[in-house]
Amino acid sequence: MKFCLTLFCYIIFSLNLAGQESQPRPKIGLTLSGGGAKGLAHVGILKAIDSAGLKVDYITGTSMGAIVGALYAIGYSGQEIENLRKDIDFDILFSNNVPLQTLLMEEKDQYSRFAIEFPFINNKIRFQTGLITGQEINLKFSELFFNAYDIRDFNQLKIPFKCMATDLETGDLVVLDTGNLITALRATMAIPSVFSAVARDNKKLVDGGLVRNFPVKNVKEMGADIVIGSNVSTGLSKIDKIKNPVDVLLQMAFFRDANDFKEELPLTDIYIHMPMEEYNTGSFGSAKEILQYGVETGMQYYPIFKKLADSINALKNEPVVTQKDVIDKAVFIPHFTVKGLRKTTPKFFVHLMNFDDHKPYTAAQISKKIRRAYGSRYYASIGYQLAPVAKDTANIIFTAEENPNTYVKAGLFYNRLRGINVNLNITSRDFILPNSRSMVSVALGESIQIEAEHLQYLGRIKNFAFVTGFKLDNLQIDAYQNFEKNGSYNQNYSQTFLNFQTSGNNKLATGIGTVFEYIRYSPAIHAVSEVKGRFTNFKSYVFLKYNTLNQIFYPTKGIKISTELGQVYNQEPNLVQFLNEVPVVPSTLNFDNFARFSFDGTIYSEINKRFTFFSELQAGLNFTGTPNVLNNFQIGGINGSFRNQVRFAGLQEAGVNSSSVLALQLGLRFNPGNNIYISGRINGLVKNFATKRNSTSSIDGLSGYAVTFSYKTPIGPLEVSAMYCDQSRKLGSYVLFGIPF
Repeated sequence: MKFCLTLFCYIIFSLNLAGQESQPRPKIGLTLSGGGAKGLAHVGILKAIDSAGLKVDYITGTSMGAIVGALYAIGYSGQEIENLRKDIDFDILFSNNVPLQTLLMEEKDQYSRFAIEFPFINNKIRFQTGLITGQEINLKFSELFFNAYDIRDFNQLKIPFKCMATDLETGDLVVLDTGNLITALRATMAIPSVFSAVARDNKKLVDGGLVRNFPVKNVKEMGADIVIGSNVSTGLSKIDKIKNPVDVLLQMAFFRDANDFKEELPLTDIYIHMPMEEYNTGSFGSAKEILQYGVETGMQYYPIFKKLADSINALKNEPVVTQKDVIDKAVFIPHFTVKGLRKTTPKFFVHLMNFDDHKPYTAAQISKKIRRAYGSRYYASIGYQLAPVAKDTANIIFTAEENPNTYVKAGLFYNRLRGINVNLNITSRDFILPNSRSMVSVALGESIQIEAEHLQYLGRIKNFAFVTGFKLDNLQIDAYQNFEKNGSYNQNYSQTFLNFQTSGNNKLATGIGTVFEYIRYSPAIHAVSEVKGRFTNFKSYVFLKYNTLNQIFYPTKGIKISTELGQVYNQEPNLVQFLNEVPVVPSTLNFDNFARFSFDGTIYSEINKRFTFFSELQAGLNFTGTPNVLNNFQIGGINGSFRNQVRFAGLQEAGVNSSSVLALQLGLRFNPGNNIYISGRINGLVKNFATKRNSTSSIDGLSGYAVTFSYKTPIGPLEVSAMYCDQSRKLGSYVLFGIPF
């Protein structure tokens, strides 16, 4: 009824306008409310306005409404704003997580290995506030609003614009219509306790929705004669909806806005209310559905917009107005300045970015270079502003906040092979030498692991490095013969290594290295065939690593490859071989030099929002005519990594070993809801194809299957799997919790 009444009123209004050609053209104001993810519905209203050919003269907004309004004000059309959503990962955008693709290759293997981490400053652990600093938001805004970098008066935008913020000290409304547009937008959306406050003009600014979430007064003050107001907020909650202290705080925070709204609402001429109570401010995972809701609502109001546009255009004989495409232009940068550095130098900073002045840059190119420096993990945040010098020429001012040098990290891990372990780590940068990362990690529990590593960056842009370190891995492994468990043994493995590598980008690293290995065996449960003692060897190798995965856990796209070709030499055995607990003299084990090749490659491809296809190819080959079971590849297990492991769904770890193996796995993962995953795997394997049989199984072809239920908890994945192997004819289970060491 209200909609029909509004339509009738504007038909009459349109007819009156048509008969009064001497009157000046009425100005149209547009006000878009805040509402977090729900604010994406405003885009549907903009599309309807565009389709009707209605020209908007002024825009005001708060929070998400301000972001959508600012995009429209600088020249994006409603359709173009909708298209932007497809390229935005909201999980990354609204978090403090580092996008995996931005990390240097040297950092990817270490990232997210521990569930929690705290800065260690002045010999004390400091607890973090949990505020979202908004690194990716800053970069995304810099890209989206690059074409308005030289505008400091928002009245000079294609459509004059204002947004609202709140003074954190006084609680007063702050109207933002001058200065840096990106800073203004970061302020208007800075929800207290979620986003960090924004410094501007000696004030700390937070979300304007606390005071004025629906700023109709301001668009009227700008000169609007007719106001279109789009509101996605639900107002104050009913008493039965307030169930916890957080709800109480939010209710109290928006008291002032609730009173202000009573004054704003009567000033609208076309009021569009989209409460969408089934969604909330954080429902960015439902962005597509929210946008569609806005599009459908916009279609309902299209007749009103069309009548109004036709009447106004007829009044002044003005052509139908459409938003023009926003062209991503390049800006010539003659000079740069770096602010905020205390421990690193401007030279190190710009070299890490591989940034050169006296060159033109697009927003995407600047963001790419910033992400490269950010991916070093030296910096907590990096932003920039452009200071206009001449047409399409500006100096760039980088502002960097450095991370603390040292972090303490911890996590929990469990699987059948390793049992329950507490993982601890301390990582420090520039502890021994400048431009370096040193770390020590320890896993304590039913198995023991130790890892110490020093990485030293070299070269002008830090694309060369040497890595040296020590690793220790002590665990008990079951022994199998023809798929039947027949004992177990303790394996104590350690290595000391030195690698030299180069990584010209964040995807690829290649290098050479040498490692000294020490392996000791002792029976835990006696088997028919076993060894006791130790042997050592050297291995020199070349390696290649490639990683474009979009996230650590449950990636949806990207490729990860790790391959190595090496020579094993100087093997020194000091052990005894037993058969039925009787020494075998002489030993049948061969310790000659041999070449070795390994490959592990995985690809992920998103089919749609819910389904992801993945495939893994593994290969291992010892180039020797007399294989040694102690140097063979250990086949089995769904996750994890230990010496010479080849993962295979259907077998427990080390269920079979062989000197040559080629395995292919195909999988499909279903994501039915937030943090819940169901995966199916099918894999096949051939072994003993390159050398004579020397294996714990007489079967040279294997096939297996697994179904896994997963839940991504705050401290790591929880996975429960059922698996089956056609050759063993056994149904097995596999449980994992936490992050492997």
